[in-house]
Amino acid sequence: MSLASGPGPGWLLFSFGMGLVSGSKCPNNCLCQAQEVICTAKQLTEYPLDIPLNTRRLFLNENRITSLPAMHLGLLSDLVYLDCQKNWIREVMDYTFIGVFKLIYLDLSSNNLTSISPLTFSVLSNLVQLNIANNPHLLSLHKFTFANTTSLRYLDLRNTGLQTLDSAALHHLPVLETLFLSGNPWKCNCSFLDFAIFLIVSHMDPSDDLNATCVEPTELTGWPITRVGNPLRYMCITHLDHKDYFFLLLIGFGIFAAGTVAAWLTGVCAVLYQNTRRKSSEEDEDEAGTRVEVSRRARSMSSLSLFSCQRPLSYVPPPGSLLSLLPSPSHHLGAVIEIETY
Repeated sequence: MSLASGPGPGWLLFSFGMGLVSGSKCPNNCLCQAQEVICTAKQLTEYPLDIPLNTRRLFLNENRITSLPAMHLGLLSDLVYLDCQKNWIREVMDYTFIGVFKLIYLDLSSNNLTSISPLTFSVLSNLVQLNIANNPHLLSLHKFTFANTTSLRYLDLRNTGLQTLDSAALHHLPVLETLFLSGNPWKCNCSFLDFAIFLIVSHMDPSDDLNATCVEPTELTGWPITRVGNPLRYMCITHLDHKDYFFLLLIGFGIFAAGTVAAWLTGVCAVLYQNTRRKSSEEDEDEAGTRVEVSRRARSMSSLSLFSCQRPLSYVPPPGSLLSLLPSPSHHLGAVIEIETY
């Protein structure tokens, strides 16, 4: 069972049991009439006891109350109006209002709130008006603080310590009509961009939009927060400052250096490859020349061997023959006929 659906049977049984021991008499110094209890400016330092269980309107304003006990407050299941302004309440814990799920009006303004838990208003789906103004130490609100307050029509956040606000914090308020944001030290930097754009897109104009102004940066000091969406978009998305230019220059130099080194390494590898290939070609040419020389010498040796194996024969004519009458070779050529025999 979700908290937003209201308290279960166990809580109602507990409340009934506590009601048996809790009287219906009026608290001391308070005024009780027609389901209304008025304890305004009674110098109370703590939540008063003995509040009638059928109370629908409870005024605890202008006292010194420091906390709201969920145990006792949860007994008032018919409560629709609660005024706690001008007290000393420092924080509102989870499930503080778990028993008062019918609450319509809640005023926590002018206290010392420093934090509001995300589940503080988780069961207040019927809440219509919420005032937490004049809490100067309330520096932030969780984005789910108003997640279940879907009936909220009036929200007062004036004069708190809020410097920024998550755009999701107001997404769950479809019927919100009145919104006050002035008197806060809004820092309109890039983290504020989403909320500024949300104010433009949702057409949610705060009732005091001209007084809800930026305090930072100096370029936007005094600008209404409803009008800083476009300047912030230019500054945070399209605009480049000196640091951005320096960063881009550094990146460009790094890319240039990396490209130069890569080109140098590529050239070295190409030169080494060409030298290796050239040496291999020269070795192949030397080897081919050596083979040719060896083959030439082999053929020469073969020719010499064949020539040395030839034996020339001299023919001497017999005495008294016609050939013997011819002149000798010493006088003219052709005297001796050599006959090669194989």
